[in-house]
Amino acid sequence: MKKYKRVFVIVLDSLGIGSMEDSHLFGDNGADTLGHIAQQADSLDIPNLVRLGLANLHPLKGIAPVEKPMAHFMKMNEKSSGKDTMTGHWEMMGLHITKPFQTFTETGFPEDLIRELEARTGRVVIGNKSASGTEILDELAEEEIATGHMIVYTSADSVLQICGNEETFGLEELYRCCEIARDITMKDEWKVGRVIARPYTGKKKGEFKRTANRHDYALKPYGKTALDTLKGAGLDVISVGKIKDIFDGEGITEAYKSQSSVHGMEQTIELAEKDFIGLCFVNLVDFDALWGHRRDVNGYAKELEKFDVNLGKLLEKLKEDDLLILTADHGNDPTYTGTDHTREKVPFLAYSPSMEHAGEMEESNTFAVIGATIADNFEVAMPDGTIGSSILERLN
Repeated sequence: MKKYKRVFVIVLDSLGIGSMEDSHLFGDNGADTLGHIAQQADSLDIPNLVRLGLANLHPLKGIAPVEKPMAHFMKMNEKSSGKDTMTGHWEMMGLHITKPFQTFTETGFPEDLIRELEARTGRVVIGNKSASGTEILDELAEEEIATGHMIVYTSADSVLQICGNEETFGLEELYRCCEIARDITMKDEWKVGRVIARPYTGKKKGEFKRTANRHDYALKPYGKTALDTLKGAGLDVISVGKIKDIFDGEGITEAYKSQSSVHGMEQTIELAEKDFIGLCFVNLVDFDALWGHRRDVNGYAKELEKFDVNLGKLLEKLKEDDLLILTADHGNDPTYTGTDHTREKVPFLAYSPSMEHAGEMEESNTFAVIGATIADNFEVAMPDGTIGSSILERLN
C-alpha cells in the first residue's frame, strides 16, 4: 500500500532562504530572499507558513518560531550549476545539470544570431537587450505596430522573448517566429533554456497589456525524470502554472495554465477536491517575475501574504493520505544588486494530516530528494542517471 495517494509539490518561484557556500562564485554572497523581505517589508503576515515551521527553519525578523511546527522541514542546496528556473525544477525531479544555460543579460544577443533570425522570419529585429516586459512594450510596441518589426529581448533568465501585438502581428505569426528562434538557439553557443512568445494588446503607450496567450518553447529535459517514471506507471502527473513548459510536456498527463500565482493556488485548491492518484506539481511564478526581478520588497511580501491565505484553504482540503511539499527553485533577493536570480538554499516543508511527528531534518545537498521521495512513495524506480535519495521514511 502506498503511503500517500496524492502528493502536492508547490514551488514558490524564487523564495530562497540564504546563500549557499558557493554563492560567491555566482556573485551572490550574502543574498537572502526571504530573510531580507522579512527585514525590510512594511509587513509580513504569513501565519500558515509559520505554523508549518518556516520561521523555525529560517530566522524572520518580527516573526517568532512556533513551539510545535506542523511540518517536517529542512534547507536544500542546489547540486547543479546554475540558478535558473529550469535547472532548479529539473534537479527536483532527478537531473544533475553541470553546465549552466546561456544568458545574454549584459550584451543582448550576438549579431550573427539576430541576422539569422531576421533572415528566416523576414522581419527586422528591434530591442535586443535585457528589459522588463512592461518597459519594452512602452518603449517599442508603437514602433512594432507601425512598421511590422519584431521586438526581441531577454532578461536575467536564460530566455529569448519575442513580443507580438495580437491584432497587428498576429498570434500564429508570433508563434511561427518563436519556433524559428527556438531552432536557431539550439546551437551550444546560443542555447537558451526557453524561447517565450509574449503576445500583447493595446495601441499606444500606457495601454499595452500582455495576454494569457503566452507560449514557452523550452528545451526538453536532458534525460528522463521522476515525472516520466510516474506517468509510465499509469499515475496522474498534473501540472499547474508553467511546469508543463519547464519540462516541455515530458512526463505530464494533465496541465492547467495559470493567469497569476493566486489563480494557480485557486486551481490547486480545486484539484484537491478531485480524486486522483499521483502528483500535482505547481509553479507560482509571480514571486519571481513580478517582484523579485523588479526588486519590489513590499510587492513580494504582499504576494507571500496572498499565498498564505490560500495555503490555509488548501490545508483544510488535505486528506489523511495526502502529502504537501512546499519549496523553491532558486533565490531572487529583491534587496540585492541588479535584477538577476540569486544562488541560494531553498526551503523544504512537508506536511500531511496523518503525520505523527514533525520538526527539522538534516540539510540536503540536492533538490533531487523531492523526486526520489515521490518515486519511492509510489513504488516506482527513478530513471537511470538521476540523482537524489528518498527521505520518505522520515516523513512520518
